[in-house]
Amino acid sequence: MQKIRGISADSPFPVQIQLKMTVQSAQPTPLAPNLSNSSTIVPMSFPTIRTAVIGYGLAGRVFHCPFVHAVPGLELSAIIVSNPERAAAAKAAYPDAKILATTDEAFNDPAVDLIVIGTPNDTHFTLAQAALNANKHVVVDKPMTTSADDARTLITLAAEKGKILAPYHNRRYDTDFLTLRKLLTDATLGRITQVIAHFDRFRPLVRPNTWKEVGFDNGLLFDLGPHLVDQALALFGLPSRVTAIDRTDRDVTDIDDFVSITFEYDTTITVDGKPVPRTLQYECHATMLAADPAPRFRVHGTLGSYVKQGLDPQEQALIKGIRPPEMGSPEPWLPEPESAWGTLTTATKLTEPVEFSRAPYPSVTGDYRLYYANVRDAINGAAPLAIPSEDAYRVIRLLDLARQSSTERRTLEVTFN
Repeated sequence: MQKIRGISADSPFPVQIQLKMTVQSAQPTPLAPNLSNSSTIVPMSFPTIRTAVIGYGLAGRVFHCPFVHAVPGLELSAIIVSNPERAAAAKAAYPDAKILATTDEAFNDPAVDLIVIGTPNDTHFTLAQAALNANKHVVVDKPMTTSADDARTLITLAAEKGKILAPYHNRRYDTDFLTLRKLLTDATLGRITQVIAHFDRFRPLVRPNTWKEVGFDNGLLFDLGPHLVDQALALFGLPSRVTAIDRTDRDVTDIDDFVSITFEYDTTITVDGKPVPRTLQYECHATMLAADPAPRFRVHGTLGSYVKQGLDPQEQALIKGIRPPEMGSPEPWLPEPESAWGTLTTATKLTEPVEFSRAPYPSVTGDYRLYYANVRDAINGAAPLAIPSEDAYRVIRLLDLARQSSTERRTLEVTFN
C-alpha cells in the first residue's frame, strides 16, 4: 500500500493509491458528487437561488456572470458595479439583472440568496464577512482571503450562520486537470513520481489601470498560486515539505512576477512485502516572462509520462464574448480539438531495451458550469460542497509557508495549527 500523507476525505478529487511491487492500481474515492452534465436538471421542489455578483471586471464578466446565468436553478438577479461604463456593459449583456451601485443594496435585499465576490484580493474578507452577516450564501473568488487567519474567521462565521462558503477554485474544472485526474484514477502512468505544473505568461511591461499590478499581495503567488496549489492538494493531499522562490523578475514591477513552489510528499510503497520509502515531487511554476511557455503539465510515473501543452480554452473564449449554453442543453461547450490533446507515452516493454507507445491522449472537456451546479446543489442540501472552504484555508496556509520559505531561503515542514 502506498501511503501519501494528508489525502483528505473532504477533498472532491482525492486519489487513493494501492501498490503491489511497483505497479499502481488507483481508484477514486467515491466522495465527490456526480457532476456530469446529465445530472444538472433541478427538481421543481427547489426554489430558484437568486444571485448577486459583486464586480464586473475580468472575474465578474468572464468567470462568474456567464456561468451563474447558464446553470438552471440559479438566477442572475443583480450585478453590483459602480463604474458607469462597466455598468452599461453589464446591463447590455444581462438585461434582466438589476444593476446596483452598492453592495449594501444586495446585502439588505431579502430576495438575494447568494452573493458572488469577484473583486480585488484585499476586499474578499470584508465583503464575505458582511455577506455572511447578512445571512447570504457566499462564493469568493480565489484567494478566499489573503491570510489563513482571515480564512479561518470566515469558515467559523459561515458555520455559525449555517451558510455555504465556497471558494472559487474553478481550475479543478479545466480540461488539463480533469484529464490528469483521469490518468491517475486509471493508473495509466503507474506510481506518480513527479508532476511539473506551469502557468506561464509573457507580460514584460506593467499593465496600466489594474489592481493586479499594485501591491505584493496581488502578484503571482496569490493570483495563479491558489490554482496551482489547489490542484496539487486535490490530487495528492497535504505535502510533507515545501520549498519556494517568490521574486520579481521584470525591469519595472510592484508585484512578485515569478513563483516556483516545490512540494515533497513522503510516500511508502511495498516491495516483496517490505515497506520502502519514496518521495513524490510536485512543482508549481508561474512567470510573466515566458515568451515560449512550458507545458501546462508534465507528469512522470513508473509506467510512462503525460505532457499537456496549452491552457483550457474556456477563458479565452469567454474573453472574446462567447457565452456557455444553458447546462443540460444539447449544445456542446468547448470540447478541446484533437490538435490540442496532450501526449501519452507509456512503456510497452519494461525490460531493456525498453519499448514505448506514444500517442495523443483524448482530453476530458472542462466546464466551469459544473462548479456552480454543485454550489446550487449544496445550497439546496442535495449534495456536499465539492470544494469546501477548508480547502481554501489549506491553500492559503501553504501559500503563507511558500512565502516564508522564499524569504528564509530554506525548506519548511508543512504544519497546521
